[in-house]
Amino acid sequence: MDLQTTIYLFVGASFALYIGIAIWARAGSTSEFYAAGGSVPPVMNGMATAADWMSAASFISMAGLIANMGYGGGLFLMGWTGGYVLLAMLLAPYLRKFGKFTVPQFIGDRFYSKSASTIAVVCLLTASLTYIIGQMTGVGVAFSRFLGVSSDTGIYIGMAIVFAYAVFGGMKGITYTQVAQYIVLIFAYIIPAIFISLTLTGNPIPQLGLGSTMSGSDISLLSKLDQVVVDLGFGQYTTTTAGSTLNMFVYTLSLMIGTAGLPHVIMRFFTVPTVAAARSSAGWALVFIALLYTTAPAVAAMAKLNLHATVNSAVMKGGDLYAADSSIKADERPDWMKRWEKTGLLKFEDKNGDGRIQYYNDKTKNADAKAKAEAAGWKGNELTVNADIIVLANPEIALLPNWVIALVAAGGLAAALSTAAGLLMAISAAVSHDLVKGVFNPNISEKNELLAGKISMAVAVIVAGWLGLNPPGFAAGTVALAFGIAASSLFPAIMMGIFSKKMNKEGAMAGMLAGLAVTLFYVFAHKGIFFIKGTDFLPMIGGANSFFGITPEAFGAIGAAVNFIVAFTVDKFTKEPPEHIQAMVEAVRIPRGSKLVDGAH
Repeated sequence: MDLQTTIYLFVGASFALYIGIAIWARAGSTSEFYAAGGSVPPVMNGMATAADWMSAASFISMAGLIANMGYGGGLFLMGWTGGYVLLAMLLAPYLRKFGKFTVPQFIGDRFYSKSASTIAVVCLLTASLTYIIGQMTGVGVAFSRFLGVSSDTGIYIGMAIVFAYAVFGGMKGITYTQVAQYIVLIFAYIIPAIFISLTLTGNPIPQLGLGSTMSGSDISLLSKLDQVVVDLGFGQYTTTTAGSTLNMFVYTLSLMIGTAGLPHVIMRFFTVPTVAAARSSAGWALVFIALLYTTAPAVAAMAKLNLHATVNSAVMKGGDLYAADSSIKADERPDWMKRWEKTGLLKFEDKNGDGRIQYYNDKTKNADAKAKAEAAGWKGNELTVNADIIVLANPEIALLPNWVIALVAAGGLAAALSTAAGLLMAISAAVSHDLVKGVFNPNISEKNELLAGKISMAVAVIVAGWLGLNPPGFAAGTVALAFGIAASSLFPAIMMGIFSKKMNKEGAMAGMLAGLAVTLFYVFAHKGIFFIKGTDFLPMIGGANSFFGITPEAFGAIGAAVNFIVAFTVDKFTKEPPEHIQAMVEAVRIPRGSKLVDGAH
């Protein structure tokens, strides 16, 4: 069976499975639509949470980012995984005990204000819509390569699939579909990694293969990769950092607290029957997430080495990387390169007219590498590789069987669609449950609320598709900005709502608005949108258009600090919360059976 037919078979079967599950698990009440009726077993909820959590950014982009950044790319592993632990251990059980469907509902009740709930909805929509751009872009990338359609057509198909199982199934349909999607994506991620690790190192376990020696050699895989990238003018793979130490720290912190404030992940803890089940499902989700996250560094390193080996035959042979005949002839480039060129994510330009592909860092400060490149007649890097193709192209680069390539196609789509569905659910709940029912029409019937939820979901699908087709410049190419927005607005309000019984509504609202405003201002200003007489408005500290060299994707942690400072300052000059609110916060934090709860002495 040829490759394209195999891909159609795998992707078509996975889509049929998702839609079939949605029909079987369609929601018949608001409880099932928003929280799957609170009846999902912990292990299944852990699997669904992992699928919801591991988005296109985790499946498609993360290994590519690590491959490009090397050691510095580890901040995504630390930030996202650390943030999930923070959410699971510090926030989720208390929110589950509070017993509300959504984050805005928690904030509205905790801070005894519909205005606070409305501000939380605005923050949620800003973060979720920014995040969903990356998911729809990932859907377009996967479809454009594997189904041979344009990325725009791919987004339309993705919209239709998500609409089918999210609008009709609600959280119940999404949950059980995400269980299936997790199984598909984890096999799609790990199986190619096993094949490649076995080929390169003889070790079938990728995590161990990363630290093993190359097959038939006494040099380790990472040492070999370091040697190759340095010789080609790139930074050393195992030591390169993401900007300054300050930026790397703030970036990691922003991802951590942004993760803990993401509403679509928090909602998953309301789908289990008890607080104990919420804790259990959090633990299971961490296990399921770890399977992919511990594999990602191996996938990144091995894919980068294989890519260089494809373009430059001297990589594995230990010859001169700058020899006249070391680079591959353009007309002999493998089929996978030709297929990916059609997507526009891989481009070749013969700058020196020698009919070969030179792939190196033409901006290197390595004088020796620069001299060798010039001596060989190289006139600049001729291959542009988008980081997003690393995982999807990995099995093709390694010449793995067609069924493995098809499985990766299905896995990439599962990752993007599962998170898109979770985000759409959060957006729908915020609009229908928190705005329509919570603010505008408190007496709405359950039937009409369910209808409003489905209409909200349908509109959200259309908006998400439009954003995927027309991504704003400030958000294109990264979902880190969404984490920064959640970090600066929602996370501090949730933390203060649980752990500070004296925090009042005025402080919480002022903090959310201040955190969101300063973060969005920094992002827009960093992209050159705000100018004063031709000069960037931001203070020029640490480099052009920056604040101490902090990138906009990392600024969420600074926004969170502003949120906390403003909230506690305003709180000092305004009335403290009513006694019943303080008692409620105290009760949420204290385990059932405690003497403070049951009155025992």
